[in-house]
Amino acid sequence: RCTVDDRVTRVAWLNRSTILYAGNDKWSIDNRVVILSNTKTQYSIKIHNVDVYDEGPYTCSVQTDNHPKTSRVHLIVQVPPQIVNISSDITVNEGSSVTLMCLAFGRPEPTVTWRHLSGKGQGFVSEDEYLEITGITREQSGEYECSAVNDVAVPDVRKVKVTVNYPPYISNAKNTGASVGQKGILQCEASAVPVAEFQWFKEDTRLANGLEGVRIESKGRLSTLTFFNVSEKDYGNYTCVATNKLGNTNASIILYGPGAVHDGGNAASRAAAGLCLWAALLARLLLDF
Repeated sequence: RCTVDDRVTRVAWLNRSTILYAGNDKWSIDNRVVILSNTKTQYSIKIHNVDVYDEGPYTCSVQTDNHPKTSRVHLIVQVPPQIVNISSDITVNEGSSVTLMCLAFGRPEPTVTWRHLSGKGQGFVSEDEYLEITGITREQSGEYECSAVNDVAVPDVRKVKVTVNYPPYISNAKNTGASVGQKGILQCEASAVPVAEFQWFKEDTRLANGLEGVRIESKGRLSTLTFFNVSEKDYGNYTCVATNKLGNTNASIILYGPGAVHDGGNAASRAAAGLCLWAALLARLLLDF
């Protein structure tokens, strides 16, 4: 808007050095620019569908009987934040270095932040367009959220999924007891990405599903070896092997009968039992002496 009075004889609007309107005559070829008011008190133009390229100085030039006068206004165009380029979902091996990119546009320049959306909550990671992770661990897998903020409108938010491959790790493998004629189940649980494939062995012989009255079932992290009718020959040591493309690991599991002495896999218990035995022998020697 440009306020004028009755002494004004000529009026014009300019964008930088380009004449938009002179009086009621339009000089601009831009259809978005129209005259809004040309009265004795006001000379105004209107710009429809404002673009960032419209930003800059606009001058209202008036001619009076004495001399010309100008009034300048600077148009500032605000643009909501928008993420224009972001990294795709990525899969890497544990220990690798990862760089995630999130480029955003807006006016004023938006602030870009990264957060790790893990199972433990939303953890702040970085305030930068580039997020660099050196020696990534399995705990750092998951979704990473990029947020672009400039207070003009709601933040623009995008996510990137980072999958971290790592070799199998058997987290649960317990010895199990079962009576002859009853059902016996051995379980082997392994964490791995990609998901591990399981194999079962007795001594050096690989067990096959459905043979000799056993069933092998593997789903996700868990594999079970089921004996439907336990016999004496089934008792003994079994080996669970978990494998993926990054490596393999194994664990020994014992199927034992009632009253059998078995290794519970607890080193502290074994050490305590050894100490008790030595203490008993020492006490007997002292008494004899």
